[in-house]
Amino acid sequence: MKVIFDTKSLYYLPQYLPVNKELNGIDVSTIFVFYEGIHDPIIKQLALDSDLSSIWVKNEEEAIDFYEKEQADWVFFANSFPYLDRLHQVSRSAQLGHGIGPKASYYTKSSRSMSVRFVEGDYRKKRLEKMFPDDEFVDVGFCKMDPILNGELSKDDLLKRYGLNKQRLTILYAPTFYPSSIEKFPKDWPADFQDYNVIIKPHYFSISKKQYSKQLSLLNRWSEFENVYLAKTEDYSLLPFLEVADVLVSDASSALFEFAILNKPVIWCDFLKLRWNYRGIFSYKFKRRMDQDYGDYAAIAVHAKKYQDLKRLVEEQLESPKALESIRLELSEKLAGKLDGYSSKRIVEYLTQKI
Repeated sequence: MKVIFDTKSLYYLPQYLPVNKELNGIDVSTIFVFYEGIHDPIIKQLALDSDLSSIWVKNEEEAIDFYEKEQADWVFFANSFPYLDRLHQVSRSAQLGHGIGPKASYYTKSSRSMSVRFVEGDYRKKRLEKMFPDDEFVDVGFCKMDPILNGELSKDDLLKRYGLNKQRLTILYAPTFYPSSIEKFPKDWPADFQDYNVIIKPHYFSISKKQYSKQLSLLNRWSEFENVYLAKTEDYSLLPFLEVADVLVSDASSALFEFAILNKPVIWCDFLKLRWNYRGIFSYKFKRRMDQDYGDYAAIAVHAKKYQDLKRLVEEQLESPKALESIRLELSEKLAGKLDGYSSKRIVEYLTQKI
């Protein structure tokens, strides 16, 4: 069996790698297809470090040419792909989403039918089946979390790697790129949390796309504080930071839910920087961007209405980390399905059975 992973964005890797590990364990040949961009040297080094067989393409046209030539059994995608009709002449396609957040795009990415989509939990599976009754959806759980659930990461080693003080508790700030809270944070906010380690893990777009250059300027300023570790491009995976942190501060990012399903306390920033065409009479655009369950998911965290609420909430959550435990556990199944560390195995079992 041969399997290809279409890796248009670097942040797809944390979802792909646990599946790749399982495939390699049964001697299945895998290839990662990377798309040329501004971080090629970093990605090439990551591929070398992870012993990934890889090729590079300029665009999706080159990608489909390669897929037609290779005729793999399966090609994985984290999002849609415009040449599925051509691909399906030679290979089967599998969709493996890269996040479990509250954005409506989680569901709309299935509008172009793949051979199968692996999803997280029975709730999401049923919603997708209702929207796309002719397509196949398989509930496998959230394979991205397998390395944490299987104890593959060491908190002490990670603290040392990032130069963090083992005597301090650790705050993880993981904002998304849009709509984001980044621009609403003070320029010197890490000074308000000088008794804590602060890890800042922005979305890949915040550090790679020109339209978010103001966000990058703020991130670089914050990185100058003694207690701050700013994740670099090569820190593409959120998993080590989820493992090491004691509390998460986020906004509409999938990171918020990934942390919560580990039964750790979350603070949700409600203060967001919205573009003018998302405000006032155009607020429907923001609502359309978010999933219909956005309001239900909100109960999984305590909410900071403004930055000034943040320090108090951090202190309260660290003092009583189990305060919202029952809600987190209740919503975990709805958000991520099975959390037993075997999601990747279930995916590989499906792939091999369909040969």
